[in-house]
Amino acid sequence: MDSPQAVQLGPRKKRPRQMGTSGASIPHDVRFRDLVLFILEKKMGTTRRAFLMDLARRKGFRVENELSDSVTHIVAENNTGSDVLEWLQLQNIKASSELELLDISWLTECMRAGKPVEMMGRHQLVVRRNSSLSSVPGSQNGPAAVQRISQYACQRRTTLNNYNQVFTDAFDILAENDEFRENEVSCLAFMRAASVLKSLPFPIISMKDTEGIPCLGDKTKCVIEGIIEDGESSEAKAVLNDERYKSFKLFTSVFGVGLKTAEKWFRMGYRTLSEIKSDKSLKFTQMQKAGFLYYEDLVSRVSRPEAEAVSMLVKEAVVAFLPDALVTMTGGFRRGKMTGHDVDFLITSPEATEDEEQQLLHKVTDFWRQQGLLLYCDIIESTFEKFKQPSRKVDALDHFQKCFLILKLHHGRVHREKSSEQEGKSWKAIRVDLVMCPYDRWAFALLGWTGSRQFERDLRRYATHERKMMLDNHALYDKTKRMFLEAESEEEIFAHLGLDYIEPWERNA
Repeated sequence: MDSPQAVQLGPRKKRPRQMGTSGASIPHDVRFRDLVLFILEKKMGTTRRAFLMDLARRKGFRVENELSDSVTHIVAENNTGSDVLEWLQLQNIKASSELELLDISWLTECMRAGKPVEMMGRHQLVVRRNSSLSSVPGSQNGPAAVQRISQYACQRRTTLNNYNQVFTDAFDILAENDEFRENEVSCLAFMRAASVLKSLPFPIISMKDTEGIPCLGDKTKCVIEGIIEDGESSEAKAVLNDERYKSFKLFTSVFGVGLKTAEKWFRMGYRTLSEIKSDKSLKFTQMQKAGFLYYEDLVSRVSRPEAEAVSMLVKEAVVAFLPDALVTMTGGFRRGKMTGHDVDFLITSPEATEDEEQQLLHKVTDFWRQQGLLLYCDIIESTFEKFKQPSRKVDALDHFQKCFLILKLHHGRVHREKSSEQEGKSWKAIRVDLVMCPYDRWAFALLGWTGSRQFERDLRRYATHERKMMLDNHALYDKTKRMFLEAESEEEIFAHLGLDYIEPWERNA
């Protein structure tokens, strides 16, 4: 419930500003004298605010009852930076540029630690810069300005709630076109721009809103400006109509077809899949043959109910051979997505021998083959070396044993899903990846296979440039200490890197 002071509009709307009196009667020692907190009641309620104030004081923090000139940090719950600044404006209070506007998550983390924790980008309340806030004191250069947003996706929380999809869709198209043309620098620029816009808690309405946002260069800003003016991107529209892009998009949609094959087919003059399939002189790999054979199923997205059904199928088969095995669905579905191109699983066991680990995927796929569920299988054996330093490449593949599969999923296994049974077909071909890793590498593999791609790139880039460490799906190596850092969970890896833990559903960068 909002407090009266947050909505009072009469001549008495300015609250008395008592200097240094708040909290003086509270019998708690102040341990952290550089910080003076004010907890905003707006959207929080009186009872919860009183509880948090008492808790913070007991932990040694100085907390003011009223907003005074000595306050250094305003803490709010379920408010944006704009909400806080609007509240300050109602109180006729000018926000100092040194005043920190922070989310309640910062204070709760301080409570857990028993001391002030570092203020990360995720703690900062963001001010949306538009005309309605242009008169708010402190909104242009204040504490919650967007320049506080980190250049690293691993320091931003990116949910599936994308306020800037019109821009990020255009960037995704332009990045994909650059990837097809192997223009790595431009591709990465568009991917980073899309990533940072996906993390914003507000929509970009004018070019002024982009001020201070990292990862936006002249090229990407030009695209944003065009969309603001015209409602669409002329650059992205041109790409969508480009014959080369359309051909590469089509060819690479076939399972097993990469850029080199797509380039070859395009240079040979092919523009449709039927032309390619009808050319008897072309030789296809087993993977590509399976890709053509089950093409319609594989290009239709996998729904979450289908992914859950596959998960049951995988777990049933795995535990039949290794009862103590841990099977975790990774990729986009672990990040909360409702659809995906395939379903990825990470498998490990705390008790399995090296031989049992090596044999598991073979046993599971043989089991499915006997049941008539295995439509395609390619097992890649492990080349993992336990004490090898992590790769310096941000996109390096791991060396765990893995298999790329196409499984037959019967519609009867899918709950709450209206599957279209075309021509009496009672099943759907689903792409599945299984990865087997040693138990002591599980946390690193889980982090790497969860994604997103840009999140993982920035996590490894952050480790290298900010912490002098090397991270990949196998290990974390501290170059300063010249030692591997052990971790049994993702949380421990984030802690080693000095990062706030980001939940899987907040890694959709």
